[in-house]
Amino acid sequence: MRVVLAEDLFLLRDGLVRLLEAHDFEIAAAVESGPELTRALAELEPDVAVVDVRLPPTHTDEGLQCALEARRARPGLPVLVLSQHVEQLYARELLADGTGGVGYLLKDRVFDAAQFVDAVHRVAAGGTAMDPQVIQQLLTRRAAADQPLGRLTARELEVLELMAQGRSNAAIAGQLVVTERAIAKHTSNIFAKLGLEVSDDDNRRVLAVLAYLDQGR
Repeated sequence: MRVVLAEDLFLLRDGLVRLLEAHDFEIAAAVESGPELTRALAELEPDVAVVDVRLPPTHTDEGLQCALEARRARPGLPVLVLSQHVEQLYARELLADGTGGVGYLLKDRVFDAAQFVDAVHRVAAGGTAMDPQVIQQLLTRRAAADQPLGRLTARELEVLELMAQGRSNAAIAGQLVVTERAIAKHTSNIFAKLGLEVSDDDNRRVLAVLAYLDQGR
């Protein structure tokens, strides 16, 4: 699986290259600036891009904007964005086209190799990998004045949070130590209470939940 990596800090970039290569990813390019990223994505057509939000020359949201431009030129290009802090605006921009193959992680997650590599694989496969802190902020903001969320049980809220992160029913069942059948029942109840269309497609249901949580911003 070919990866284009964009990170301006040399030590972190080098560490990510070594980590990904150790898990059988091929690094097509490892760049440090927005212009280099734009060229690499256009010319190399990687299977997935792992991109720091802030890159030279602007050090604002250069990396994100380059990734979004590349997705417009090549719809469905899988992009995993890394950020130092939770920025809900960045997450919304990434999810705006309603298609999968997207992820948003805090850089702290990189130090959990298994979690980071799993996120890269999920995004590359067309799935969604959202940072738990982003989901927590969205849940907190909606919960204050949201009656449907108030109707969810404590267990359903746990399942909703994991679902919104991009976890499959099997993965949620394993984490909560219950059967997959029980999770299927919880997800059905969640969709009914939130007025969302039931879907067997993992990625579509994640995007639906994220769209719901992001209403009223």
